[in-house]
Amino acid sequence: MSEEKDCIFCKIARGEIPSEKVYDDGEFFVIRDINPKAPSHLLVIPYDHIPTLMDVEDTALIGRLFALIKQVAQGEKVDEKGFRVVHNVRSWGGQLVYHLHFHVLGGKPLAE
Repeated sequence: MSEEKDCIFCKIARGEIPSEKVYDDGEFFVIRDINPKAPSHLLVIPYDHIPTLMDVEDTALIGRLFALIKQVAQGEKVDEKGFRVVHNVRSWGGQLVYHLHFHVLGGKPLAE
């Protein structure tokens, strides 16, 4: 429980840290990244505290999450020209917050 208590995304989910939620269905929420790397940079986050992709037990959750990513891209109007979905796993993969989340970036050409 300590991980969940100290997790920034869990704090946002509980309303302890303010954020601009652009979507919330009780299972997932979507916020704008506070340090955007593109004109449109959103984070798609499950409410359940799942530290990494390697900890996912409910594989159907990933399907629902990607359906939401599609919806988010359409809502941001980045779906036609293209967008990037980024997910980092563990420290060597660049994961900074140990709560499952996906970045959706678009609104400009994205270099490699």
